[in-house]
Amino acid sequence: MKTLLDPDRALTEGLAAIRTQYNVPTDFPPQVLAAADEAAKRAPTAHVDRTAIPFVTLDPASSTDLDQAFAIEPAGSDLLLRYAIADVAWFVDEGGALDAEAWKRGESLYLPDGKAPLYPPVLGEGAASLLPTGDRPAVIFAVRVAPDGAARLDGVERAVIRSRAKLAYETVTPADLPPDFAELANRIGAAEDRRGAARVDPPEQELARNGDGRLQLRFAPREESEDQNAAMSLATNLAVADALLAHHTGLFRVMPGPDDRAVARLRNAARALGIDWPAAMSLADFQRGLDGHDARQAAMMVAIRRAGEGASYAPYQPDVVPWHAAVAATYAHATAPLRRLADRYVVQAALAVANGLPVPDFVSAAFGRLPPVMAHSGSIAGSIDRAVIDMAEAVMLHGLEGQTFEAVILDRDERGARIQLCDRPVVARVQTDAGEPGDTIPVRLDEADPVRRALRFSRAG
Repeated sequence: MKTLLDPDRALTEGLAAIRTQYNVPTDFPPQVLAAADEAAKRAPTAHVDRTAIPFVTLDPASSTDLDQAFAIEPAGSDLLLRYAIADVAWFVDEGGALDAEAWKRGESLYLPDGKAPLYPPVLGEGAASLLPTGDRPAVIFAVRVAPDGAARLDGVERAVIRSRAKLAYETVTPADLPPDFAELANRIGAAEDRRGAARVDPPEQELARNGDGRLQLRFAPREESEDQNAAMSLATNLAVADALLAHHTGLFRVMPGPDDRAVARLRNAARALGIDWPAAMSLADFQRGLDGHDARQAAMMVAIRRAGEGASYAPYQPDVVPWHAAVAATYAHATAPLRRLADRYVVQAALAVANGLPVPDFVSAAFGRLPPVMAHSGSIAGSIDRAVIDMAEAVMLHGLEGQTFEAVILDRDERGARIQLCDRPVVARVQTDAGEPGDTIPVRLDEADPVRRALRFSRAG
């Protein structure tokens, strides 16, 4: 979760505690800021002129760190996606102050009241960002998408581009977009369905006041344009992964699927939320039918997203096919270099192999060093996300201490029963020997402390 809206600043004290607990950076060291100021002055000299191509960007309205711009055109029966990615490597000297700081951070960290970016704003929200305020250096991935949705890398080049418009999910209309934008997304989505990919993208969560003035945690549905935009990034990352794997190099995103116990827990969660999941239906088929506009189904989508063991990074290994279970394919991260350190190196490797050049030694060496670095930063980001949700749940339930709620037992372990409240998207624990996974039990809320992010329930009755 990258955003949890908090218009009433109900989370201010708790967010400050989270920032302190996880040592979220508040600024950059002076030498890093100075290096960024100098780098921002660099003019692109290794780039072809592609300013005639009508690129546009599509992001949340408030975004200023724009990694991607795109243009789409027919190419016979194929669609040619030109996906321009911020050329971060052009600004960051390997081994320099900017590079060293990026290796410390790993990725941008997002909280409801702001972010700790990977690079200083003069680059990440200025010279390197693909804003429509002037020419920008980029790496353009040419991706051919066949009628069946198969994506193939057709070329990679460094280029100067000029974005025509900064489009926003909230306000974009079909007339603002390339004519084949929706068709491209449909093709990629159909290919996902054939592969059995998960395609679970939960909506963001926000705190808002209900009719009686109480805070509640609710889901803000994703816009259709957001899902369509994500399809372009997915197609590019799949095409890049295939190209790198074919050249025996690369850094891949890998993830195992949920095990039997996790699937059983998810079935109990569906029961708690009142969602029908036929016994004969697979998880893949079930999750593709969920609707993020429905609050209960959105909560189910979040539960599914959290059910697996988590994704990780793996460098190329001979005779090993890297696999991402949710994508149901070999997959790489190449499309967000302003926000993820690993992407900068994957982009450089793709640029080399697509042009018949050897992958630079420092890039190959980085592939071996990056997994623990990205695992560490990803763990911090995940812990922050969970802490924010825990705090928001405590805010939502604060003042209801002593009340009784219906809950379904998801599973059990040495710490007791894990429960899902039936009328709220809240998962918690309760110490009780009664009931089995799937049973509905009454629980009493004993404590809801937003600052300590603590929820405590006991068995009622």
